[in-house]
Amino acid sequence: MPRIEVGGATPYTVTVEHGALKRARVPQQRAALIVDAGLPGGVVQQAQAAFQPELTLEVPSGDACKTAEVWSRVLSRLATANLPRDGAVIGLGGGATTDLAGFVAASYLRGVAYYSAPTTLLGMVDAAVGGKTGINLPEGKNLVGAFWPPRAVWCDPDVLNSLPPAVFREGAAEAYKHGLISDPTLLARVLSPDFRPDHPDFETTLADAIAVKAGVVTRDLTEQGERAYLNFGHTLAHAIEAVTHHGTSHGDAVGYGLHYAALLSRELGGSDLSGHTRRFLAWQQPKPLPDLNFDELNSYMARDKKADSVGVRFVLLHDLAQPYLTRVPDDVLRRVYAVWQTEVSPERLTV
Repeated sequence: MPRIEVGGATPYTVTVEHGALKRARVPQQRAALIVDAGLPGGVVQQAQAAFQPELTLEVPSGDACKTAEVWSRVLSRLATANLPRDGAVIGLGGGATTDLAGFVAASYLRGVAYYSAPTTLLGMVDAAVGGKTGINLPEGKNLVGAFWPPRAVWCDPDVLNSLPPAVFREGAAEAYKHGLISDPTLLARVLSPDFRPDHPDFETTLADAIAVKAGVVTRDLTEQGERAYLNFGHTLAHAIEAVTHHGTSHGDAVGYGLHYAALLSRELGGSDLSGHTRRFLAWQQPKPLPDLNFDELNSYMARDKKADSVGVRFVLLHDLAQPYLTRVPDDVLRRVYAVWQTEVSPERLTV
């Protein structure tokens, strides 16, 4: 049973184990369970049996839950139920659900205990670990939030068996990204036929992918330096999500964004890693993109959370496991975008 320790001022453990959800417990006597409305009933029942919440609140699936309206409505329900300061909030669902639930916990009574039980591969590898919580605005993704680490995280591979194959592949984008920026052994393992929840080696690969993020956030919780590297591929990805009004899933957008970042890295003198990202896209088979205007995307990239008063910055790679943060001139962004557009056309993304 892999157990990953996340350090820092408020350390916690990430448990990666088949059956972890059934065995999960919280010490608080009163808890609210925030669940993705699209979850299978059996998963919700397992969580309710484990946590014994006095209140279960359903929220919309995906980014539809990451709005000020949903956040406010959930807070009102907690207040109506008189959840006390020594109570707890538990998030059960994909990355969007755990982002919202964490922000609810950070906001309610100026902060109550938070626990995370992600039910998607994307949520396990990325959103549930690291303490970033938040919601979106019409102007961009994750523009409102707080750093609020969970008290514990339970990653149960058994719950992934119910995911449609396309949703599972979406989540693999974050694991593959961790291979590019830190642990290159993950690249082949993610694309292997063995990368499936029922394979004996899956727990180890999942834990290794999570460990990359755990190590980074232990050293840099509030993104003063190294944590920015976790956003490799995300600058364009978040812009795609915004421009398509979340018609493109986060995992698909990250897959596309990884390839753009690899092409930018090559353009600025780094090793040509675009073969890796092209291979991932061919495996992932993301939904085709609509025709996207560079200038519209660029306006959203300028609002990216890595931007500062001078302008937008990108995470790029000198080589595998050698990330860096830099500014990229607009003419380079535009030129490489034209190359990227051609390479991510559906007819080019064949296995």
